This record gives sequence, structure tokens and C-alpha cells, in this order.
Amino acid sequence: MNEATFLKEKYDLHNAPEVASAAKRTQKRTGEPVPNDPVSQIENYLDRFREIVDRADLEARDRGIRALKKTLYDKFVIRSDKIPETYWENQKRLLRERGQGADLEQVDWSVVKEQNAEAIVADQKGSLDNWVDYLASEDATYPDWLKYWTMRSVLSMGNYDKEKKAFPKRSGGTTKPFPELNREALAYVLDAIKKKQKVEKVDILGFGDEDKVVFEKLLHVENFARLYAWAVEKVTPATIEQLHTTEGRWVKYPQNSDHMPLVASLQGHGTGWCTAGESTAATQLKGGDFYVYYSFDQNGKPTIPRAAIRMEGGNMAEVRGVAPEQNLDPGVNTIVQDKLKEFPDGLAYEKKVRDMKLLTAIENKAKAGQELTKEDLIFLYEIDNKIEGFGYRRDPRIRELRNSRGLNKDILVVFECTSNQIAHDLRDIGPNTKAYVGRLVSGIFDHLPKSIEHIYTVFPEGKIRQERLTIGGETALELRTKLLKRGVQTSVDVEKMMFSRGFVPLESVRTVDIVRLRVSDLGFNNWENSNRVVTSSDLFKRAQEIGLEPCPAEVGIYYRLFYMGQPLDEIVCIGMKPIVGPNDRCLSGFRLEHDERGLHLNDYRETSSGEWDLDLYVVLCRVTK
Repeated sequence: MNEATFLKEKYDLHNAPEVASAAKRTQKRTGEPVPNDPVSQIENYLDRFREIVDRADLEARDRGIRALKKTLYDKFVIRSDKIPETYWENQKRLLRERGQGADLEQVDWSVVKEQNAEAIVADQKGSLDNWVDYLASEDATYPDWLKYWTMRSVLSMGNYDKEKKAFPKRSGGTTKPFPELNREALAYVLDAIKKKQKVEKVDILGFGDEDKVVFEKLLHVENFARLYAWAVEKVTPATIEQLHTTEGRWVKYPQNSDHMPLVASLQGHGTGWCTAGESTAATQLKGGDFYVYYSFDQNGKPTIPRAAIRMEGGNMAEVRGVAPEQNLDPGVNTIVQDKLKEFPDGLAYEKKVRDMKLLTAIENKAKAGQELTKEDLIFLYEIDNKIEGFGYRRDPRIRELRNSRGLNKDILVVFECTSNQIAHDLRDIGPNTKAYVGRLVSGIFDHLPKSIEHIYTVFPEGKIRQERLTIGGETALELRTKLLKRGVQTSVDVEKMMFSRGFVPLESVRTVDIVRLRVSDLGFNNWENSNRVVTSSDLFKRAQEIGLEPCPAEVGIYYRLFYMGQPLDEIVCIGMKPIVGPNDRCLSGFRLEHDERGLHLNDYRETSSGEWDLDLYVVLCRVTK
């Protein structure tokens, strides 16, 4: 069966309005009509997703995926004002049953509803993002028709019912997140469906004959929710007892070798790795070697997968463990760290290993009832650097440890002050004030005394960093030479920008006070929930209100040379008047990045109404008086 025919028969997809709209866009772009047969119409529709995820320009790719997510949010994520009143009445009932009826009389229920509604919406968006991000990633090696079938199925599924061992149909007014993503379970399902469509033998490894019979019956029906539920139930993670044993050995699966021994060693162990799927394992072994650390089972044989290192083109592509979100379990941290030393780019992973060790040490301290130091708390609250692990998502221990603590008490330890030395409003500032935690109101930077050591919009995420930078007195060529000597990598367009007519370096030396903050810190926090976007015009208008202004263009270069300790995977944009880019086709600014290849000075492109992500860091200058 043709793969497009699979979708035609399942959903009558060729007659869907979105497919017709895609055909019109293609004709407008190419000048050629899409053939009117169902298969061509569906394939053209699926090409749109491939075109987004295959974009060489990462910024354009991210914009496309954000647009796709927004479309899904609008259609499938519950709006805060549409949460059923029965949900809130049920929450009140639960509080009364817990003996908190008196507390209900003391709170503003409308505020409680607003706060909880935001959390419900955020949880639904986050759970939906997990699926979109994975299916758009290089790890998801499945064809587009399978990705479409997966996503369409997930959008109609409720949360997993452990008693019934099934995913119920998703109701329109549900407040629950979308189903959890289990990459290994998904690999079982999609590999089997793919083989079935190609009329190939479908076999699952690591299970008994009875399980195989059940799976074959489910496969005949081709119901994603039922197949995925079966796979989720059968994929069993390693037990606590098994994780206590760390002795074992590494096994190397060479590039271009038979992928089936690797698959057979993983299936049924609940690693959560998509490599347990045949098609993914085959693709990954084409890209490079694959290493797995197996600890010994009760028979003294290395059969329990604990960690994996995947290579791509001679470099490490990823490191994965079997802890939640594919992070490393504490028992193998040192084992993995020692292994990483064998690879040329192993140093890039050392911070992750250090972070996981420190997080484990803090977790052990908390369990033992020991006090955490200021340094522990600065790490846990990620004040200076993000905590990095080896999983696809953040290590859940970060959230668990924070939730178990008292933020108001911890903030005093971090700031080394008393509660009356923290101001939350300009009127609260006195001679002994050491910290300000509050909104950035109009003219705030003119009113905050220099004696204040800490400025936050919200603790700990909204730290405002102020720095002094010396710029000017050097030509574009001299600046370019400095970047080369410091090992900074620059994009082709940055080179063109630096030597374009729009880039005119200051002739004399000048000192500027710069401020680094998130776009949301400027007061745009609620825009995302209202489906509004922050444009450059919005950004600079709001910045001016609080005493900030666009930076001179060369701040991007000098700040790159100054900020050599930038954390891995961080992106910082320079808020500046754009420079006309190559061929006068776009407007560009400077963007600082740090990835596993090193430090970069890249460009970002925008239209005059370009969007700014709320979580993006931006550098602006203090208005000079």
C-alpha cells in the first residue's frame, strides 16, 4: 500500500481543507498545479512539514516550528476562559475534603483560578511541544506519513489510564496534558506499522509468544492509541535493584554494522531510547559508531543497558541514560565520564557530568536533612548557569528539589541579607537595601542606587545583569583580527555586515553601560497567552520607557570578546538598529552563541515587524544622560 493511501483510507485526508490550501500555496509558489489525484495531494501536504524541519537556516527552521506549534495551540490547547466551571468546583470540593475549607474563605478565588489556569495551559503546551520537537528532530527517522499519523492520534488521546491500561479519547474541555512521550514505545509501534505497509514480517524482540500474538491482533486494527498503550505497558524500566549494580562493560557497535544486535540488546529493557526501534538504530549506525554500557544481570552477564554514546561523523552526537527524561542515573556518572575522555570532543560533555554529580550531591544532602550552602543554592536555582544533563528534557530532580524547599528562606541565603533588605517596589528602597525583586517600572534604572547588588524581575529566573563595556577606537579589520585570535567563529553574513557601509565603528574609545535581560523581563510576560507577539518596535519602545536604548552596532563584537565564558547552548541577541544585510534583502543584527563547536558571533535576521521570543536574552544600553 502506498503510504499516502494509508492516510487517505484512515482520514479521507485528500479531501481536507488544509490539503487543498497546501495545493494552492504550492501552485502559487511554483506556478505548477499539484496533480488532482489523492496521493499527489496528500504527498504535497506532507512536504510542507519536511520543508520546515529540513531548513538549513536554523532560525528559519525554528520560526516554522513555532508557527506550527501556535497553530496546534490555537486548535487543541484549552483556553483559560474555557476551563469548565465544574473543574473549579471540583477543586474547591477537594480542598474542603482535605480540611482546607477555612483557607478557601481567606483567598481571592479569582486570583487562584487565574494562576491555576495559566499552569493548565502551560502544561498542555509543554506536553504538546514534546511531541512536535521530537518528531521534528533528527532522531525521529520515521517517514512523514507516520509522523502525521502519530501527531493526529496524540491530539485525540487523553492521559494514560493505568488501571485500564489504555488511553481514553480526549474530551474537548479536558484540563489534562497530552500523553507522555515514550520514544522506545513509539519506536515499537511505528516500526511495526511501517513493516506492515511494506508487507514485511513484523517481529518484536524481547517478548514472549503470548505478547506477540496480542500485538499482532492490535497491529491488524492499526489503532495508534491501543498499540502505543500496549507498548508503554510492556516497556519495563530497569528496577531499583538492577540500578544498584554498576559493574559491567562497554560494547561498541561499529558504524555501518548490522543494527539488529543493537536493537535486540535494547528492546524490552525500557530505556526509553528511540534506538530500540529498528529503523532508528539502522539510521544511527549509518551515521557513526554506537557505544552502550551494560551492567551485569543476576547471572553476571552484561545485559542491562545503562548509558549510550552515539557518534555522528566522528564526533559525539549525544549521551543518554535510563533515568527520567533519558538522563544518566547517578550510578554511572563516573563510568560515563571516564569513557568520554577517550573522545576528542569529550571535554564538551564534562560540564554535564559535573552538573549531574553536583545535583546528586545536593539531592543526597536534602535527603539527609543537611543545610544547603549559598553555592549549592546558586547552582540549584541556576542563577549563573543552567544545569545541564544528558536527557532530552531537564532533569526532574531540579524541580523536585526546588519544590521541597522554601523560596523565601533560600533567597536570603543567596543574597546574604535579611528580608527587610529586599525591596519589591521603588518606594521600599532604603539605605540598607541590598536587592530589588520586582517589575521594571518606568525610569527604574535612574532610581536604583548603585549599592543594590541584585536586581531581579522574579527570583530566580529574572536576573538582570549590568556590565560596563569599553568600545570604539578600532577598525572593522582590527576587530575581525581580534575575533580570529580569540577563536571566535563568525558566520559569512557577519563578515559581510562588518565590512558593509552600514557598519561604522566609533573612531574614539567610549564606555557604555549595558544590561542583559530576557525579553519577558521588559513586561511582556502575558503576551504569549494572549497570542500577541513582541516586535522590534514593541521591544525598543518598552526599553526606552525604563531607561534603555538600542546598542551601537559594535557592542555585539566587543561583547562577544568580553563574554568568553558564555554557557553552553545559550543565545544572546544584541538589541541594535539593524544593519542592512547582503544584497539589501534583509535586516540583520549580531547574535552570540556557544555550542559544542565553540563560541560564535552570528547574525539574526528580521523584518521590520520581526518577532522576539519571550525567553530570548537581549543586550541593551543604559540611556546616557
